[in-house]
Amino acid sequence: MPYIAIKAWPKDEETKKKVVEEINEVFLKHWGCPQEAISISLEEYSPDEWEEKVVKPEVLTKLDKMMILSGDKKY
Repeated sequence: MPYIAIKAWPKDEETKKKVVEEINEVFLKHWGCPQEAISISLEEYSPDEWEEKVVKPEVLTKLDKMMILSGDKKY
């Protein structure tokens, strides 16, 4: 706890490491959990497969759980 799953378009390794490290730090600081409790995955999808593999199965089926959707804060 927590498990953070990131789905994104491909980026270089350095960028991915920086993003994951910053997300890790946010959870350490604000969620109040120990490092051993954090798991983060990163899955990359090309722009041409984004709609079918991410938007339809992940985003549209979880609209009630979206905190930010297409840049708009839902809280």
